[in-house]
Amino acid sequence: MTEPETYSSLPVAGLPGAGSKDAAARARRGRNIAIAIGLVGFVVLVYLVTVFRMGGNVINRPL
Repeated sequence: MTEPETYSSLPVAGLPGAGSKDAAARARRGRNIAIAIGLVGFVVLVYLVTVFRMGGNVINRPL
């Protein structure tokens, strides 16, 4: 039977295996930033296409 994991068995900064959490968090942050930039770019693209398609028709519409 194995013993339950205790705080003494968790990785400590400076010991081997402790850097994997930092690397995973850094990679996750990079992916999140890339997704955010892509999403903002898509929203701006949709907005610009909408404005250009409406063109001058916005002013000439019936009220």
